[in-house]
Amino acid sequence: MQAKDSTPPDGGYGWVVVVSAFMVMGLTAAVLKTFGLFFVEIQQHFDELASTTSWITSVTIAIFHLGAPVASSLCVRYTHRAVVITGGLLAFSGMALGFLGLNMVWMYATTGFLQGLGISFSWTPAISIVSHYFSKKRALANAIASAGECAFAFTFGPFFQWLISQYGWKGALLIIGGIQLNICVCGILMRPLTSSCLLEASHSEIETPPGNGESRIDKEDKSPITHKTFNWMLVRQPEFVLYAIFGILAAMSFFVPPLFLVPLSYSLGIDESWTASLLSILAMVDFAGRLLCGWYANLHVTKTVHLLTMTITLISTSLMLLPLANNYLSLAIFTGFYGFFFGTTVAVHITVLADVVGMPDFDSALGLFMLIRSTGGFVGPPLAGLIVDMAGDYRAGFYMAGATLVLSAGFLVTLDQIQQRKERGSQTNTKPKKSTLPYPSVHPLKLQ
Repeated sequence: MQAKDSTPPDGGYGWVVVVSAFMVMGLTAAVLKTFGLFFVEIQQHFDELASTTSWITSVTIAIFHLGAPVASSLCVRYTHRAVVITGGLLAFSGMALGFLGLNMVWMYATTGFLQGLGISFSWTPAISIVSHYFSKKRALANAIASAGECAFAFTFGPFFQWLISQYGWKGALLIIGGIQLNICVCGILMRPLTSSCLLEASHSEIETPPGNGESRIDKEDKSPITHKTFNWMLVRQPEFVLYAIFGILAAMSFFVPPLFLVPLSYSLGIDESWTASLLSILAMVDFAGRLLCGWYANLHVTKTVHLLTMTITLISTSLMLLPLANNYLSLAIFTGFYGFFFGTTVAVHITVLADVVGMPDFDSALGLFMLIRSTGGFVGPPLAGLIVDMAGDYRAGFYMAGATLVLSAGFLVTLDQIQQRKERGSQTNTKPKKSTLPYPSVHPLKLQ
């Protein structure tokens, strides 16, 4: 049954949903982000090349994206709550089975496929339901929710390093899987919007006097609670296609730095304990970047797509400079710059997607965007690994990531130009026509 449209609460129980999403981001994306700590351990255990080992992360990222339209469709058919709980169980299964560590193919299937599907079924509905609960404060709410990724990564870096030293990489995977079961608890707290907003919507309809419009807020702030069908026709919209291409190129870059940051530090002779602290620094400045950018975007001073273009340009510049580091201090400084600008980018990119397609199609757009973006996440790490193997230097991976981001910024500029052209055309069509009265200097009332 399709529920009626309702006004997003922009607060209230929505903040409980934001906190739950904050936890889900930490238990999914933060785990993926700090998986680089396992990279060298797994590579040495199976005696494989960097490009072969990187396929574990590549499969995880690809399934994370490929599962997004399935997760969105299940949210449409059932509820966000049910899908998040399912995702928590899948994430646990992937890590628990990865504990066996039979061979590299087994790792692809468990910590790759199952973990990726669990992340997809948890992350997608969590970020989606936040956007439904908020309208005017959507940018801030999304920034707070996404900040869970870096808040958890801040502690996961040294914690995972300690787990590996105490229980080995296999035992660490099993413990992490058990921690991920808390995703199910977060899913239970994600109450469907229908139960919290239908009463509010009915009150709004009663309190609004006839002739004063359909509600007290603009129509564009209304968000459908559920949809009967998944809108595949979004691929025909030029704006969405351009944003999806940006997503592909961005995904090729975003997952490379966390994957090769640890090996790069080892190649510079930095101690393991100091290397783990780099991930904590990365998470800390990432957290600050998300909150500051979310706060600034909530002021509506700068158009979100302009803000995103600026942050992408800055993050690409940071990646180009990071390989210049030759000791721990310089590597920590460049890592801090990269992490901060990465945080600002993540804080607004989902909000830009909502602005591009509108909230009625947001669930479908999020699923399709993640599906299309999966090609970038699937190709990026192995391509960077191949470049690293050919160059014999981990720095080459960072140069590749920075160059790809520069290219992605061009598609954002094109998207903005199309949107501005449409806005100008809309303003031209809505301009009032000049009076056609034979005597324009005489007031119409005086003719009566």
